[in-house]
Amino acid sequence: MKDINRNIVALGWVSFFTDMASSMVTTLLPIFVVYVLHEGVDKLGIVIAVATFISYIFRILFGYLSDRYGIVKPFVTGGYLISAVTKPLLALSETFAGVALLRGAERVGKAVRSASKDSLISSFAGENSHGKTFGFHKTMDIAGELSGALIIFIVFMYIAKDESTIRSIFEYTAIPGLLAVVIMIFFVRDAPRKDEKRAAVRNSEDYALLPLLVIYFCFSFFVISEQFFVVYAKESGFGLTVIPLLIVVFTLVQTVVSYYGGLMTDRYGSGRILFVSFLFGILSVLSVGLSLWLSFVFLGLFTVLSLNAVRSYISLNARSKGFVFGILYGGVAIFSSLGALAIGFIWEHFGAGSVFVFSLAGMGCMLVVLAVYLYRRA
Repeated sequence: MKDINRNIVALGWVSFFTDMASSMVTTLLPIFVVYVLHEGVDKLGIVIAVATFISYIFRILFGYLSDRYGIVKPFVTGGYLISAVTKPLLALSETFAGVALLRGAERVGKAVRSASKDSLISSFAGENSHGKTFGFHKTMDIAGELSGALIIFIVFMYIAKDESTIRSIFEYTAIPGLLAVVIMIFFVRDAPRKDEKRAAVRNSEDYALLPLLVIYFCFSFFVISEQFFVVYAKESGFGLTVIPLLIVVFTLVQTVVSYYGGLMTDRYGSGRILFVSFLFGILSVLSVGLSLWLSFVFLGLFTVLSLNAVRSYISLNARSKGFVFGILYGGVAIFSSLGALAIGFIWEHFGAGSVFVFSLAGMGCMLVVLAVYLYRRA
């Protein structure tokens, strides 16, 4: 890791502290919505869908603006600031609608910064090391999530695990969130300015990247997120003290695998690594009956390998990177949010078993589609 650009390292610490705060929220959010506010799993699906949609769909706009006007660091900094000041407000929520509104506002910050952040990372990536660079950044990102889940575990183990504690944890997310903003302002340089004209943000050559992205989007529709698995854990008898450890396993797997997964992407190609990640996504559901711990392991492997593979694919092949990264996140917004709504509805009205059948059938079909696509391109 010695040859990682120092701006990437600083940006890694920004993501570390931001995702520490995010993990402190997302680890508790299913418990807060379903068991503190006494809303149904379908309402949790709505919260997840709103947050996911807003988080991703506006990345198209800000990815476009980043490429069109050369705005990179201001978008990244502003996005982190929005997230830092909105997370603590969840402590005031009394209904699922309030949670959805605040999660949506917080995810606006994610939308503002994400495409520009990926362009910033790409601009400082060395020759033939895009996978490694994105893998390193994702490692720092997930290490922050791991730290946040560990904080929840320690608080629940040694202090308390009641509604007041959960609301206090939401308030304290302000500390790592604002620390990330300070690092971003003072220790990360803006992307190098380019001399070429920026009138043509969209490039016709980038349309060739769409088939692989669409396959990824469709697969994402059927993936059961860790927040639904947390509800399943609670329904299966896992205590509040143990549930954060499931998130620890989920994030630890990603932390350990991310950097070396990036190296494998550089070596074997994005398509092959994406295919392997799809297999792990399917195993995350298949292993539910055997061990929920394994489900979180496989879900972590899918999450980190698939995202690193797709980001590396865009970084290497896209001409208008900010715009194509925006397309990536916009597609994920639509398909993942619709998937969350579908899973929440099926769970509430037909039970978790029906959700697992729905998920496996859809993911299995998309695995076959990806295999055919990669075979034809070989």
